[in-house]
Amino acid sequence: MTDLDSLARPRTPNAQRPLLGMTVLAVEDSRFASEALRLMCLRSGARIRRADCLTSARRHLQVYRPSVVIVDLGLPDGRGEDLIAELARALPRVGVILATSGDAGAEARARMAGADGLLLKPVASLGIFQQEVLRHVPADRRPLGPYAVQAEVIHPDPLAYRDDLDHVQNLLSHDRTPDILSYAAQFLASVARAAEDTSLAEAAAGLTGHCPEAGIARVMGLITARLAAQAAL
Repeated sequence: MTDLDSLARPRTPNAQRPLLGMTVLAVEDSRFASEALRLMCLRSGARIRRADCLTSARRHLQVYRPSVVIVDLGLPDGRGEDLIAELARALPRVGVILATSGDAGAEARARMAGADGLLLKPVASLGIFQQEVLRHVPADRRPLGPYAVQAEVIHPDPLAYRDDLDHVQNLLSHDRTPDILSYAAQFLASVARAAEDTSLAEAAAGLTGHCPEAGIARVMGLITARLAAQAAL
């Protein structure tokens, strides 16, 4: 296994870039959420790689060892808690393991699996992101002296939201089994909340309701309207 941090020239984090020298692996299926994390890492001085499922993440981890792993708990091919448990048991252990979820109640599950903490979605505050990572890194990897908490709110590219809507539309066009509907419901609700699309976030709950066909029709209609509106811009 290659540890990119050990091969790179040591770089000291500072007040402007408190995560300088770190490598982050984001295990996240949403393009919109991944873009937010990418921008936060860029502002903070960290490198980032993305895996969109458990299989891809395990493939990445066979090749290199990141400083920080951020794992979405709702992934298309399994539970994020399973990967967190594997990372927590591995020797040497990854420096920081964080879960991410739109469910505040997920923190207990994440910690039981071995996570150091939870980033509650939507993750938009640069300051909260930096503080949550720095809370768990060794003292010698933190900036020397005090640093200002960043008040910046991150706004991902709307095209990334379009990619996520395309993803849900494609899923529901080809597979409407209960497992797919459950995954699509949590994925869409999380992404729509992050994009401040309240009506679509609320509609996502209908995918797993008493009449899923009506819920599917409503969600597909809303997605089609949003994709058409973006295409017209």
